[in-house]
Formats: sequence, structure tokens, C-alpha cells
Amino acid sequence: MVEWLREAITSRTILPGQRVGQEEVAERVGVSIVPVREAFRVLEQEGQLTYKPRRGHFVTELRLEDVEEIYGLREVMEERAVRYSMERIDDQVKERMRSAAEECRAAAAARDVIEELRANREFHFSIMDAPGRPHTLRIIRKLWDQTESYRAIYYSLPDEAETTVAAHDRILAATLDEDVELLLFELNRHRDRALEVMRGILATEAG
Repeated sequence: MVEWLREAITSRTILPGQRVGQEEVAERVGVSIVPVREAFRVLEQEGQLTYKPRRGHFVTELRLEDVEEIYGLREVMEERAVRYSMERIDDQVKERMRSAAEECRAAAAARDVIEELRANREFHFSIMDAPGRPHTLRIIRKLWDQTESYRAIYYSLPDEAETTVAAHDRILAATLDEDVELLLFELNRHRDRALEVMRGILATEAG
């Protein structure tokens, strides 16, 4: 149920600012209200749904200031995670990255935004997902969740899909060379580009 709602938000089937009723979702999916209520609780904790007293749940709308704060926090947290993980990198991690990069490339070529978002997460978290830092990874995942629906628009733009594939190639090369400083440079460059595009998306929505 959680994954169904996440995908509905990511694919923009349910739009930012739109009210989402538990009963309507339960009827649409064909389940009882109990798993829907639990899914709403999870997504509210992640920041993807916002509860407004006497009005119900709404898909969270982000201001530019919110996105900039989230991306600033990501930069700090992800650098810590990457530095820690790169001290422990092995061939299994490198192969996981190669595979995710190819999946991203194939999804971009097929214009499959949902699959590209999934593969993109796998690619990035493979660099950071080292044992011993569960709390850091939990925070980073929550920051990613809060901007996923906006990232979906970013990936729906053909030029940006190609830009992302090229960025992943550079990130992968730096990882395979175990060049931590170059890797961090490329990750920051990639993140900054996404933030620039999101600024444009939010400005358009505001207008």
C-alpha cells in the first residue's frame, strides 16, 4: 500500500497540494482502511503527505526554500556517507553501481520515468550503503523521499535524462578509480544540476 501511494505521488497521478482521502484510496485499490491508514502514517512521517486538521491529508507542496534546504542537507549528509563507504568499497559495490547505471541508461532510453527513478536510487545508494551507518542512511532516504515527485518531472525531460546518464558515467568512473575527491565533486555537480531544474519546476508551478 505504501509503495502504491509512493508511485501515485511520484508519477503525479496525485499532484502536490491535492487532497487524498483514505476511504477513496481503499476503495480504488480494493483493500480495507487499515493498511491505507498505516500507509498514510508512513508517508506523513516521510514528509510526502501533510495532515491539515479538519481537512484531511494532502500531497505535500514544496516551496523553493524547502527544496534548497533539503538539497543542502543532502550535500552534508551524503558527503559523510560517501567518505565512510569509500573506505570500505569492494568489487561487489562496484558491480552493483555498474548494473544500476545500465538500468538507468535503459530506462532513460525507454522514457520509463518510474523505472529510472528506482534505478537512480539504487545507483546513488550503492555508493553510500555501507554497514555501520543506518541512522545516516535513514535520514538521507527521508530527504530523497520528500523531493521524489519533483525529481520525477526532472526525469521526464528528455534532455535531463541524457544529462543524468552522462553524470552517472562520470560518477561511476570516479568510484571505480576510488578517487573520493573527484567522486564528491561529480556528485555535487549532479545534485546542483537537479536543484537548478527543480527551481525552474517550482517557479512554473508557482506561476
